Amino acid sequence: MRAAPQALLIAMAAVVPGAAAAHHSFFGRFDTLTLAELTGEVTEVSWRNPHAYFTVEAEGVTWEIETSSLTVLKRMGIDDGAVRVGDRIRIAGNPAVGDKKEMYARHVLLPDGRELLLNVGLKPRWTEHAVGDESLLMARTGDASRPDLGIFRVWSHTRTIARLFPEVTDPTADIQAYPLTPAARVALAEFDRATDNPTANCVPKGMPTIMEAPYPIEFVQQPEGDILLRLEEYDLERPIYMRQNVAWELPQPSPLGFSVGRWEGSTLVVTTTRINWPFFSQLGIRQSPAVEIVERFSPTADGSRLDYEMTVTDPATFTQPVVLSQHWLWLPSVRLLPYECTVH
Repeated sequence: MRAAPQALLIAMAAVVPGAAAAHHSFFGRFDTLTLAELTGEVTEVSWRNPHAYFTVEAEGVTWEIETSSLTVLKRMGIDDGAVRVGDRIRIAGNPAVGDKKEMYARHVLLPDGRELLLNVGLKPRWTEHAVGDESLLMARTGDASRPDLGIFRVWSHTRTIARLFPEVTDPTADIQAYPLTPAARVALAEFDRATDNPTANCVPKGMPTIMEAPYPIEFVQQPEGDILLRLEEYDLERPIYMRQNVAWELPQPSPLGFSVGRWEGSTLVVTTTRINWPFFSQLGIRQSPAVEIVERFSPTADGSRLDYEMTVTDPATFTQPVVLSQHWLWLPSVRLLPYECTVH
C-alpha cells in the first residue's frame, strides 16, 4: 500500500430521509424541492428494480411515474399488486425538471382509501389509513444478542445513517470540496447529472461507488479462509482473498477490482486494486486505473454495529487521499433479497 502523509476526511451530510433512496437515474431529473399532485387512471405497472414504475392517464395525457426500489417497498410491506391497472389513484410526488411528463411518487391514494407511503420519513397526506412500515428502514440501533457471529452476518444500512458519499443525499453538498486535481475538476465540469449518470440502464456500480449503496450486505466465510462479500444491490459478489504467502495470479482489471484482506484483531482490512470502473462518485468524479482503496470493517464488541472506513488514493484524481466513513446495523430479520435489476 502506498504511504500517504495525510488524507482528507470528507464529512458526512445530515440524513435526508425523503432523498435517501434517490440514486440511479434520479439525479437531475426530478425537482426534489417541489411536491405536486396528479390524479388519473393506472394504465401500466412494472414492479421491479431499480425502481417501481407505472403509467397514469390524466386528462388525456400519459404520465410516467417512478418510485422507490422494489426491495425498499417490500421491506415497508408494500408488495406487487398494491397498484393495479385500472385503478384511479391520486399521486403526490416530485415533478420532472423540464417538460417531460414524469414524476417521482412519494404518496399514492388508492381507490379503497388507503394511502401508500412510498419512502421513509413521510407523514400521511390525505388519510390516516396509511400503508408503509418504515421501522426496519429507520432503525437507529442494532441487535446486540449475538456478538459471537463477528463480521459474518447480514448488515443493514438504514435511512438514519448518512450515506458514504455526502453528495448522494444532500443536494446542497459541495462536490468541489473533494481535493481534486485540475484535470479531475475539468472532467467534473463536463459531467451532466441528467444524462451521464453511470448507473443508468441497470449498469452495476463498481468500486468504490458500490459501497455507498443503501441496501444490506453480507459477509460469508469461504473455504480456506477467504471471504465473500455479497451485496444486495445488483446481486453482486466481491471475493476477498485472505490467504497469506500465496502468489496470486492477478486477474484482468474489473469494475470491482482485486481485493486482498487481512485481520487486525476483529477488524477486516481490505486493499483493492486493478479497478477499471471509471467513476469514484456517480455524480461525476472520475478515477484512474491506478486507484487504490483500503477499507476497514470493524464490528463492535456486542455485534450490533459494523463501522466502516474507506481510504481512496488516486494521484490522477485527488491531490491527497480521501477518507470516507459510514456504518451498518445488525437487524436479525433482514435477509438479502434478489435485486434483479431490469431496464425500464
